[in-house]
Order: sequence, then structure tokens, then C-alpha cells
Amino acid sequence: QVHLVESGGGLVQPGGSLKLSCAASGSIFSISAMGWYRQPPGKQRELVATITSGGTTNYADSVKGRFTISRDSAKNTLYLQMNSLKPEDTAVYYCRLLLSTIWEYWGQGTQVTVSS
Repeated sequence: QVHLVESGGGLVQPGGSLKLSCAASGSIFSISAMGWYRQPPGKQRELVATITSGGTTNYADSVKGRFTISRDSAKNTLYLQMNSLKPEDTAVYYCRLLLSTIWEYWGQGTQVTVSS
């Protein structure tokens, strides 16, 4: 069994920064990719950023230049540094883990609210 626990969400003013973390535990093997997704209020879940086992990153156009995804392989922890936050970044942020390109796991989500 695999467990993902996100942390680091909260309330921040526009222009501010937050850093999300996602700690993975359990039967972690053959990680194919990890990523961050978000679900804004009343909308569908969308991709924010992903990182492969080889370190290749991919970002949604809306966050390029503002967000940075990274991973500490020794700690099985995924991060998302979010800078220059905008009200439209308000959402529940979810961590996703893909093992051996087959098994998919999701965290419970962490709320990020950008408001003055």
C-alpha cells in the first residue's frame, strides 16, 4: 500500500509564495513520475506540473515561470514552489504518484487560497 500526504497549503495574499510538500510512504518502487494537480472551485481537476524519474519536468502554461516542481528521491518527497501567486491559483492541490507506468496513487489534497 502507498500513502501520499500533502502539506504546506494555506491562505496567502496575491503576489505571495507557498511551498507544497508531498511525502510518499509504503511500497514505493519503480517511480515513473510524480506530479501536482489542482481543482479550482466548481471546476475539473487540472494538471499543474509533473516530473519524471529522469527529472524531466512539464508545466501547465498558466504556471510556467512562477511554479517549480522538484523531488527529493532519498526522502520520496515531492515539492511545488509557488511564487507570484494569483487569485486564480486558488484550488485544492493534489499530489499524484505513478509506479511502473501502471499504478496510480493520489493524496488527500491541500487547500491553497490566494486572496487579499
